[in-house]
Parts: sequence; C-alpha cells; structure tokens
Amino acid sequence: MNLRNKRRMASEVLGVGMGRVKIDPMKGADVAAAITKNDIRKMISEGIIVALPARGISTSRAKVKLAQKKKGRSKGQGRRKGTKNTREPKKEAWMKTIRAVRAFLRRYKENKKITVAEYRKLYRTADGGSFKSIAYLKQYIGKMKEKTK
Repeated sequence: MNLRNKRRMASEVLGVGMGRVKIDPMKGADVAAAITKNDIRKMISEGIIVALPARGISTSRAKVKLAQKKKGRSKGQGRRKGTKNTREPKKEAWMKTIRAVRAFLRRYKENKKITVAEYRKLYRTADGGSFKSIAYLKQYIGKMKEKTK
C-alpha cells in the first residue's frame, strides 16, 4: 500500500523530513485508513508513527586525519595552498617574536640583569625589529655588557 501522503502529513506534524518518519509496518493498514492530520497526530501519540533521531556527520575520519597532521604527515608542499604568508601571516609571526622578546626583557629587568634604562633602550630597539629571536637579543646584551666593562 502507498503511504506516501501519510508520511508527508506526519513529517509536517512532526516537523521533520519525510526520511525521518517511521511507520510501524504491522499497523500499515491503520495508517492507510487515516485521512486527516488529526488522525496522524493520534497515531503519533500512540507510537505507531515516530520520528527517527537526526543523523549527524561522523567526525572519526577527520580526527584520524588531524592526529596524522599533528605528527607532521600530510603537510608536504603538494598539500599546501596559498603562500607562506597565507599559512602564517607576517603579523602573527611578528606578534609571536615580539611577545617572546618583551617577556624575556621583563624577566631580565625583574632579575636585575639589566637596568631600567637599559630595559627601555632594548625595548624600543626590539620595537624597531632589530631582534628576530631571543638568541639574537642575548647576543646583543652580551656585546652591550662587554662594551660597558
């Protein structure tokens, strides 16, 4: 028997798609006899017609792929799209560097390894982009200390 129209009415009443409407196969004749939406509502309350739970999209494959990427797999040149600066913008690279340098300078000042005046001078120099890493900064401070001795 064709229950397409009943399934459509049930989907409207339940507020789901037609694919999620399940009709009890033993009660097919009763459902076929239903004419109005009220009849359909009654069958829903009796449990003859039910809405199946929504099916989601499995993330298991994505999780496996991400785990591999964390190990460094699937990141070769053939996988990349965009320029080097697209993958990590210049600004973000700069922010990483300057934050590290400033934190290092702060620690050095707090531990009295450099004076406040030296700290200010180095801070402003760092702002100008003179140090591309903490290693360069340490080297610069070492040379600076040697000159003052």
